[in-house]
Amino acid sequence: MKTDDISIPIFKQLRDGRKSLKKIAEELHVSENTVRSKIHKLTEQGTMEISAIVNPEKIAGHSMVIIGVKLATMDLVSKGEEFSKLNGVVSVSVVTGRFDLILMVLLKQDFGLLEFFTEEVKKIDQVQSVESFVVYKSYNLTVPYVF
Repeated sequence: MKTDDISIPIFKQLRDGRKSLKKIAEELHVSENTVRSKIHKLTEQGTMEISAIVNPEKIAGHSMVIIGVKLATMDLVSKGEEFSKLNGVVSVSVVTGRFDLILMVLLKQDFGLLEFFTEEVKKIDQVQSVESFVVYKSYNLTVPYVF
């Protein structure tokens, strides 16, 4: 199923996760059942997820790090999937440029960057190099809580 004329407005309305389906339907001039059905289809097909997201800067003892990964293999997709299953990983992207993968990783006091590398990254074969970018200040960065 492709996104249609109603999908994008629903995405925008759901930025406020507390907004009722009835209110969304009223604002979009469609029935509440249409909104409910569309949300169900979009989540079922994997186009959209409904979940709580957090601002890591507002949670004591937590921080974000962006990690560039260079691999010794061209099997980028399966390696990306392996990385996506590691503790602390919020997202993995296969990218162009000097890195093969970019990871967004949530860290906390008892699971810092050293632990991520020594306990998690070591599980993945054919990692040629990594470079970390600690996020000191971000704007509009919210992520699912992965711990």
